[in-house]
Amino acid sequence: MTSGSASEGTGAPTGPRAPGLPLPRREGAEVEFERTVPARTDRLHGRTRDRIRAIDVLFEADAKQTDVLDVLGDRLRRTAAQTPLPLRARELVELYAPHATDIDEDLATHSRDWPLHRMPATDRAILRLGSAEVLHGADETGRGAVIGEYTKIAEVLSTEDSPRFVNGLLQRLVDVRGLLS
Repeated sequence: MTSGSASEGTGAPTGPRAPGLPLPRREGAEVEFERTVPARTDRLHGRTRDRIRAIDVLFEADAKQTDVLDVLGDRLRRTAAQTPLPLRARELVELYAPHATDIDEDLATHSRDWPLHRMPATDRAILRLGSAEVLHGADETGRGAVIGEYTKIAEVLSTEDSPRFVNGLLQRLVDVRGLLS
């Protein structure tokens, strides 16, 4: 018997395969492997990376169902990242925290047909921080740039439809900002 002949006659392909992956079970079935490409975060500005680090804190607080300031305190003491939490990320989380209830209410009110609990957790964190910044932090001239930043973050971190959803909802909140105050 030659090498590789054990699979002859079984219908299993004899070509190269990734180690540890099972062979297809039926004759003629082929396994096609998709090559995944990680998001290109090296092209993001420093301020965008700071926003992403702040979004990580909101995401973690949401996942643990705990207060965002408690998670922020934990991240300031010890971090899972290679670098300490940047000051700007801390400031953004602290901007969000006192307005968290109002922001969730605004998002729930203005996200047509999408209750907050049904949104992807990443989108929820992006929208929460973006809402805090456009409603309570950015000056009027900088709101468009802020919305663009959060749209870009959604493009990098979330689903294919998320950038349009994030952009539209943040813009809607800015449009009705006077009514929300």
